[in-house]
Amino acid sequence: MQTTVHSSDQTVHPSPQGASPRTRWFQRLVRPPFREVAATLVVVGCGLAWRHVTSVDADAAPASTPAPAAAPSKDAIPSTAALVNGAEIPREQLIAECIARHGDSVLETLINHRIIEQACQKTGIVVTPAHVDAEIETMAARFQVPKDQWIELIGRERGIAESQYRTEIVWPMLALRQLAHSQSEPTDEEVRQEFERQFGPAVKARIIVSRTQQDAEKVLALAIAAPDDFGGLARQHSVDVTSASANGWVQPIRRHTGVPEFEAAAFSLSQGQISPVVRVADQFIIIKCEGQLPAADVQMAEVRDQISSVIRDQKSRQASGEVFRSLQQASQVEKLLGNPQLQASRPGVAALVNGTAISSDALAETCLERHGLEVTEILITRALIDQALSQQRLTITQADIDQEIAYGAMTLGFLKDDGTPDTQAWLEHVTQQQEVPMQHYLEDIVRPTVALKKLVGPASITQEDLDKAFQATFGPRARCRMIVLETQKRAQEVWQLARQNPTSEFFGDLAERYSVDQATQALRGEVPPIQRYGGQPALEREAFSLSQGELSGVVQVADRFLVLFGEGFTEPVDVEFKDVRSELERDIQDKKQRIAMAEYFTRLRQGSAIDNFVAGTSQSPAGRSSIPGALPAAARQEAQELATPRAGSRIAPRSSASSGSASGVVPASATAPVGR
Repeated sequence: MQTTVHSSDQTVHPSPQGASPRTRWFQRLVRPPFREVAATLVVVGCGLAWRHVTSVDADAAPASTPAPAAAPSKDAIPSTAALVNGAEIPREQLIAECIARHGDSVLETLINHRIIEQACQKTGIVVTPAHVDAEIETMAARFQVPKDQWIELIGRERGIAESQYRTEIVWPMLALRQLAHSQSEPTDEEVRQEFERQFGPAVKARIIVSRTQQDAEKVLALAIAAPDDFGGLARQHSVDVTSASANGWVQPIRRHTGVPEFEAAAFSLSQGQISPVVRVADQFIIIKCEGQLPAADVQMAEVRDQISSVIRDQKSRQASGEVFRSLQQASQVEKLLGNPQLQASRPGVAALVNGTAISSDALAETCLERHGLEVTEILITRALIDQALSQQRLTITQADIDQEIAYGAMTLGFLKDDGTPDTQAWLEHVTQQQEVPMQHYLEDIVRPTVALKKLVGPASITQEDLDKAFQATFGPRARCRMIVLETQKRAQEVWQLARQNPTSEFFGDLAERYSVDQATQALRGEVPPIQRYGGQPALEREAFSLSQGELSGVVQVADRFLVLFGEGFTEPVDVEFKDVRSELERDIQDKKQRIAMAEYFTRLRQGSAIDNFVAGTSQSPAGRSSIPGALPAAARQEAQELATPRAGSRIAPRSSASSGSASGVVPASATAPVGR
């Protein structure tokens, strides 16, 4: 079991390893709303292009992602799922591709549903659509949003359509709740602890996290000798990247949120005091108290019902989990999918649950409903790229695929001891961490990347590109504090307050009180040093014009208004241009090529005739721009943003590829713009 101290809250969270598919399914089922969304696929060298590859219409893309729509049923899809420039994508190919990609996970869902359904039948429990509607209404009311808006938000967060939300999330949750028959009423002690957690006093603190007791004791001695340099020690020594990058600052520590020993140590400190080393699982933590926050002015009677509801839900989820695990253990499940011998003995059967069959047709139907739209888009994309390769008489060889994989391994620092790319470690990392099968990673990520690189060719690099990238990566950076406001009027009011007392301490007080950005609020306005050519010219221009102790004007960036306070500049990195020129060239080449790839695919798609019978859409080249170089508004804006000069490469400490950490040359962000 692995433990991690998260700086967003001071809970020490265990991370289960090796959980079974059905356990993971249940964890997804009972998790509270608005938790983290499943990680998206990592694109080797083609992050931007792949966004266009999987886009139906870049020009018409809404600003916010809508809830997924359900695909038509299997029988509603005609024999041809799509036509791409006259080439057919048969329905049977779509079904086979859906099952190959999602059959296992969808079958697991059907098995789980059948297990719960059978248990309900034995005990006479009935969960009707009316019960499901009532539960959705209750959840929406709890978050004070209309029911339709709640369903839309759930669709965005979890990437599921309304029908799937009803049948795979709400129905099992209600059924398990009734099967549990648990005593979920909270005790007085549980209510008291939850009240203290939400509304009780808190400790403002910085932390330094070490991997060993010995390392922690050495850092503790340094911290006691120079307590004012605690932030610098955190940056230099802490292994918790999130807090280290913020000079050790974490969100205020509250009671009953994690490990009692950690909380007790924090609450025992006075302002300015530094704790002894506190062990939390396999981590060793030093805490410095930077002050206390009083309890909120809230009475228990005002929030008791709200708190009780939260605890009741938590206890209900725990009891439901126990019931589900017991049902799993008592069930006899035989999966035939993927076993040719078993499937031959029971044609048309995908699985048996306590002797009852889940048909292959039911599996295909559900796969199409859940994933038909996305898989159709993948097949359309594949057809478009294959047609373009054929027209230009280009081919993709296994050597091309291997080269791209090696490039991905090298770029992300997966290197062997001799400095060559460790492709095996990289492939294991990307497929396991992103939970994508190897075949689909190669087909959906690597091959399109290779194809688009061949179709657009290498990009040209100017001396201006190199100069700007060098300045962005190795030049001085502006150290500032920042307050983020929502309106210009509010920004002017806060600016007036700051002007009356232009000091770092007072500016930090204002940031803590007024900034609408949680990070700058918690860190008293501290932000990472601002680089040149980082993609925000107005912000950079203002930051680099400030002398130490000088207050900026109000700066608008997108829909936010910023006030800056200058705190000097960092020293430029002592490196010669000639020593890093090849790294900069490689990084700029990569970024500019990806921009060209994105533009190429946008033109390719818009210049094609596409009939998508699954989505019910049809596109003809007529009436759409087929002029070389012409892009829709959204794509033009994205390309322009990406063309803004950004950082090139930076030298990172060398480490073992097997650890998954970067080593060697690490390029800037995969979506970081470069100069034109």
